[in-house]
Amino acid sequence: MRAVVLTGIRQMELRDLPMPEIKDTNDILLKVEMVGVCGSDVHYYETGRIGSQVVEFPFMVGHECSATIVALGSEVKHLKAGQKVAIDPAMVCHNCDQCRAGRENTCRNLRFLGCPGQAQGCLCEYIVMPVDCLYSVDGKVTLAQAVLCEPLSIGIYAVRQSGLTGDSKVAILGAGPIGLSALVVTQANKAKDICVTEKVPERLEVARNVGASWVGNPNNIDVVEAILEKVPFGPDVVFECAGEQETIDQAVDLVRPGGKIMLVGIPRAQRVSFVIDKLRRKEISVINVRRQNKCMQPAVDMVASGKVNVEFMITHRFKLEQTQQAFDLVAGYRDGVVKALIEF
Repeated sequence: MRAVVLTGIRQMELRDLPMPEIKDTNDILLKVEMVGVCGSDVHYYETGRIGSQVVEFPFMVGHECSATIVALGSEVKHLKAGQKVAIDPAMVCHNCDQCRAGRENTCRNLRFLGCPGQAQGCLCEYIVMPVDCLYSVDGKVTLAQAVLCEPLSIGIYAVRQSGLTGDSKVAILGAGPIGLSALVVTQANKAKDICVTEKVPERLEVARNVGASWVGNPNNIDVVEAILEKVPFGPDVVFECAGEQETIDQAVDLVRPGGKIMLVGIPRAQRVSFVIDKLRRKEISVINVRRQNKCMQPAVDMVASGKVNVEFMITHRFKLEQTQQAFDLVAGYRDGVVKALIEF
């Protein structure tokens, strides 16, 4: 099968690899249809690591994908060949203390697609996944929408963890796919005064068109001052979706006393910091969002019902042999890119 692998920093090759095989009775062989280029994939492409997770080349990234079922393990009864599915890239053990506590997103034995030391990614024509990672989308959502159910699930989980209500005032710092996912979910939950910041002008316009109450570019204005002018007591919840020290500092300045900061973005840096005086005096709760937990089916359902729209995020489409071109585009935030898809 054809696959694209990282062979070094900012280096990719199209290679022929052996077909994967079903080894477990609950495994399913899948033909990959589309793959979304995620910011975490780009981190590995640009730097070869995210924190302690370091790539050993060659390595295949990619974790957002939709697929068609080709063959099934002997114990799989509720799915069949030919069905279209969305994929949860997190493969959990179901047996550790975290899984038993309902925290499968922090499973101690978790294997995640395209994560060094855990599992190769999905930038290839065929993969094998456990049946509990698959969500049927036949007749519900398109293959392109199915790809976006994975980032949408993170938005759903972040909003759930925030305790946001219909009266909540919200700020979202960063309008990439995760920030925009948080935006459409907060809208679906009837939040008020949703303020969005972003440095890429085209993404800011997307956020405005999707329905943000206010948008601002920190390159052009003091976004903290502008948001506090609109929301004088500060937002109840700030979703930090950029993974930057600058936006973490802005979140601390913005959130009201007793409010919550949701750290959703993945920093490139090994360490970030907080001004503890502000954090303590305002008694701010800081909550880390680790991917998602049991939110893939709700994501599929929200898209299928029309409660949220996600397809507006897709701005670019590439073929498999154009994968490096897609990664360079996303890494450089060029041409107004929000979500680039690799189509098989």
